[in-house]
Amino acid sequence: MEYYKAENGYMEKSRAIKGLPAKEGFFMPAEYSPHQGTIMIWPERPGSWAYGAKEARKAFTEIAKVIAQGETVYMLAGPSSIESAKAALSEMSEKIHILPIETDDAWARDVGPTFVKNSQDEVRGISWRFNAWGGEVDGLYASWEKDDAAAGVICESLGYSMYDAGDFVLEGGSIHSDGEGTLLVTEACLLSAGRNPDLTRQEIEERLCSYLGAEKIIWLKNGIWQDETNEHVDNVCAFVRPGEVVLAWTEDKKDPQYALSMEDFRILEKETDAKGRKFIIHKLPIPKNAVCIQEEDLRGLSFEPGEDTREAGERLAASYVNFYIANEAVLVPQFQDENDKIACDILGRLFPEHRIVPIDARAIIIGGGNIHCITQQIPKGQ
Repeated sequence: MEYYKAENGYMEKSRAIKGLPAKEGFFMPAEYSPHQGTIMIWPERPGSWAYGAKEARKAFTEIAKVIAQGETVYMLAGPSSIESAKAALSEMSEKIHILPIETDDAWARDVGPTFVKNSQDEVRGISWRFNAWGGEVDGLYASWEKDDAAAGVICESLGYSMYDAGDFVLEGGSIHSDGEGTLLVTEACLLSAGRNPDLTRQEIEERLCSYLGAEKIIWLKNGIWQDETNEHVDNVCAFVRPGEVVLAWTEDKKDPQYALSMEDFRILEKETDAKGRKFIIHKLPIPKNAVCIQEEDLRGLSFEPGEDTREAGERLAASYVNFYIANEAVLVPQFQDENDKIACDILGRLFPEHRIVPIDARAIIIGGGNIHCITQQIPKGQ
């Protein structure tokens, strides 16, 4: 018998719901739909978070407190870091709940459950197979058992029924839903050799539709240049409402991102969504200056055997598209760049009913992702 394992207990895979969500009337809501809460994971891994995660924890704390103003935050923490999480978040303990669940790293978007709901507002989770963004082919660390178990343990802890997607490898950052039948994905990620090499593109599309209630998949070619997730879609393109997206953009033809974004733009301008609407495309600039790893950053990191390492001068996949839409705020990564304010202004016009909250995200991007990568929404339900 297989188990989902965590410090605080087990969840048998055999207890997962049989069947497919779409056949039972479930679909993945858009991120801009109302939330019951948000899942996060307290950072700890020495190869991701520099200098004992000191600066990263400041950023995670700020993010959690902003989100908690409009919804409940569930912060997972392992046994060696749980007291640190409690101390940092104690002043908002009524809105930020600490869950004693151990993981391999802090990317809640990718290891947490993807939630679906039906017309009666019943919410259920989905557990995908997680293999550290590529497994034996190009995974980012050698052991990922705790991460792979996290979705099941979270659903058990929070009382949500769960579908088990079996051996189908998927991360939450590789999909975006408009809540009306359309999904955004990238070929670079979903067709990569380390995900589901035995499945064709059509078979992958059928799995996505069956589990997420999608009617149409928009296959973009690329993500952000040098994104170590094999170019997740949530770093390059996101829905802001049905029929409207933001796309990471640069006018600098010498920048490697220019050709990648242009190819995605050409796909989007020819496509329609599941309802037959042409896309309105809002160009969201990437940082004007490349965000790179510095020698000082490297001195604060400690990599395990088999873990992907970094080099001084390495360009990171910094993108303002990696924002998070909470109930009352849109949290936007900032890189001490002249395009920081421009990105916030654009998103402010697109989300007039939300507060736009800029977050210094350098400590997060050093880990390899950003605000959207460390958050996972739970739709509001019964």
